[in-house]
Amino acid sequence: MHHSTLTLKSPLSPNGFSSPFEFHQHSGLMIQAVLAPTLFYNHKILKPHHQILKNCCSRDARFCVPKYSLSVAHGERLTSVGVDKEFDVATLGNLCVDIVLNVPELPPNSREERKAYMDELSQSPPDKKYWEAGGNCNMAIAAARLGLHCTTIGHVGNEIYGDFLLDVLRKEGISMTGMSEQGQITSSSSAEYETLQCWVLVDPSQRHGFCSRADFSKEPAFSWMVKLSMEVKMALKQSKVLFCNGYGFDELPPSLIVSALEYAAEVGTSVFFDPGPRGKTLANGTPDEQKALDMLLRMSDVLLVTSEEAESLTSIGDPILAGQELLRKGVRTKWVIVKMGQKGSILITMSSISYAPSFKVNVVDTVGCGDSFVAAIAFGYIHNLPLVHTLTVANAVGAATAMGSGAGRNVAALGNVMELLKRSNLNEDDKYLKDVLINGLHGQEVTFLSRKAVNGSNKQLVHVPVQKVVSEVLPKLEFGLLKGNVPV
Repeated sequence: MHHSTLTLKSPLSPNGFSSPFEFHQHSGLMIQAVLAPTLFYNHKILKPHHQILKNCCSRDARFCVPKYSLSVAHGERLTSVGVDKEFDVATLGNLCVDIVLNVPELPPNSREERKAYMDELSQSPPDKKYWEAGGNCNMAIAAARLGLHCTTIGHVGNEIYGDFLLDVLRKEGISMTGMSEQGQITSSSSAEYETLQCWVLVDPSQRHGFCSRADFSKEPAFSWMVKLSMEVKMALKQSKVLFCNGYGFDELPPSLIVSALEYAAEVGTSVFFDPGPRGKTLANGTPDEQKALDMLLRMSDVLLVTSEEAESLTSIGDPILAGQELLRKGVRTKWVIVKMGQKGSILITMSSISYAPSFKVNVVDTVGCGDSFVAAIAFGYIHNLPLVHTLTVANAVGAATAMGSGAGRNVAALGNVMELLKRSNLNEDDKYLKDVLINGLHGQEVTFLSRKAVNGSNKQLVHVPVQKVVSEVLPKLEFGLLKGNVPV
């Protein structure tokens, strides 16, 4: 039998780790990697699940024991090790029922008037035809429709809204892992553990306003949650990817989010984080919020930001330079993805830059587009697609969602995504390509998707024809149709 030994240390502290794991007090984490279902930590057997380590040197290896190292170059992060896990994707918190209403005008800006407005709306629940699964349900549904096996980790109440949400998830083939242990909620009032509702208000100009009870409390909606249950830990352990977003802070205490992040790192689950609009408020929030945001930005494997959010977090206007700054500050970060709307998206690693323009579509509603986009990024990450292929699928899934109205069950169906890919009608912007990518190559290789031939030659530019990408990704997407409950 072949053995290999890795000594992994985190730069977070002189001891190697800063989180409250049992072994973090030691000077290093010694892992004896045996090509059999056994892990040893300082010669003590860690709890295995099926085959813990396999294909240790494979280029496909992506899911592993924690990826900490001081001995490798910053751009040469330790690759993950393939692990047999039950779920492809788990989402953390941010489970809510969206109640979508057309209103003559959006609610006023003042906090008191908005609260009164919402209380008036809440007095009589509207017809179920206005209800929709919201929050991280959008990402989970979009991922499930790509053929990924998903679970949502969070809390829903034992009432009509909770029943509705669970029914939607079940019909989409998504499981639910509750975050509260039996007897944990013994002194809470019913309002504190009811399913969160978000009022999505649309005015005649199709502008959106959002409000929920979480907007009017200094504490997270489920502040009574104090620890991760054994069920939650098992779901984290059994997931290849954990997705967190900034809105999770509206529900969960920062300490609980940090605990989930640390445990995911411990059990080899890759973390995706999208701070969203909450990133800016968290950066100026309570000390606990700032600390948790900083950890998520540094400890996530994949960061997803808009160009505006990237600038807000780094004070750098150039999206590539901003992405590179986020990557440089990261400890575990492999990818930083900058979403730029109609201009497309950029994926930045330590050694490369990939760019894919958006698809031309008739945009009806942008709600849920970002959630759909990240679901496709997870699809590409899990299936080890080339980076520009991953961006292409993500842009198509986001565009297909934009063609519909609302999120939840209205996010992109796989058939629509495949049709967009086949048409390959890209929103190419030659000026943007020249100004940002060609003139500002930043010393790295740039791979970009295009229908057009590129004039001249440049060793740093790698042109990938969209027809080639589509021919290679369609079979993988078609396989999703064979896996079961995937709407077309």
